[in-house]
Amino acid sequence: MKPQYVAELADGQVVASLYLVREKEIRTSPRTGKTWLELSLADRSGSIPAKMWDNFEAVAKTFERDDVIRVRGRVKLYNDRKELTLEQIIPAAEKDYELADFLPHTKYDVEQLYAQLRSAVSEVKNPWLQKLLACVVDDAEVAPRLKRAPAAMTMHHAYLGGLLEHTISLVGLANAVCAHYPELDRDLLLTGVVLHDIGKLEELRYARGIEYSDEGRLLGHISMGAMLVREKCKAIENFPAPLRVMVEHLILSHHGSHEFGSPSLPQFPEAVALHAIDDLDSKMAAMRASLDAGSGASGSEVWTERNAALRRALLRGKEFLAGPRDATRAASNSAPAPDRKGVTMEFGFKHGR
Repeated sequence: MKPQYVAELADGQVVASLYLVREKEIRTSPRTGKTWLELSLADRSGSIPAKMWDNFEAVAKTFERDDVIRVRGRVKLYNDRKELTLEQIIPAAEKDYELADFLPHTKYDVEQLYAQLRSAVSEVKNPWLQKLLACVVDDAEVAPRLKRAPAAMTMHHAYLGGLLEHTISLVGLANAVCAHYPELDRDLLLTGVVLHDIGKLEELRYARGIEYSDEGRLLGHISMGAMLVREKCKAIENFPAPLRVMVEHLILSHHGSHEFGSPSLPQFPEAVALHAIDDLDSKMAAMRASLDAGSGASGSEVWTERNAALRRALLRGKEFLAGPRDATRAASNSAPAPDRKGVTMEFGFKHGR
């Protein structure tokens, strides 16, 4: 395990550790003409901007984005945000690190998540939808990527295994919503849950970091997912055309509005329900990421840093209710987060309960 993860860094701390290069650029100030090396460095706990001001020209040629480098420097606050001022950069050899230290990963066991997904698929009663889901989830090329893919680059579940975690969370929400609104077609809604983000398998690349593929930039996961589903439906002999259109609509409308990238607006109850639970789960995950992070701006124990996805800072309710004198104590006395490795996620209700 590497020393000094990003999330643990504090103002004034001397740093000597390994980080993955997410961004690399040589910048020049238009006012002073000063040139410097600007980096974004990351590990599985987060990312931090870094600058090297002197003697960087030669070393900048020795590494590129997605390389791992060994750095020496110091943490400082700039505009209430932590950044690294670097004194030394040395490219790291692959034998010197474990790639898992640099890529954020779901806290859940992906094999258990995948088993839950297959169990949910097996409970679908509609034979056409069951065949469609099985030929996607059990596809030998799809399954490994499904276990590894993130759900997004930055917005929510932006880590390896995030898509599978997000999907299983939605399975539980779909079961609960169907129990409350029995007029919903559970099989159709669960099909939308499993397939709504399937295009992200191709939209994103996630070997040494999370970024868009060329096809992802040009087409987007919504259209890519709809195209994949159409191909799978065509491969199933006599798959009902109206049912295929409804499944495609679930994918094409799940962002809820044209403003957020959906070519179509939700136009039947299951599509409305899918958009609602997807929006809820993504926002709760984005909030969880901020609330689980360290101190907010200016070291606040009550407010988080501004969440870029939600465009706001978030209140830590327990610390706020504890009052200014007790906030730090309340934070230190709170129980540590459980280790979720190997823990089964249990969401919602079983069908019919």
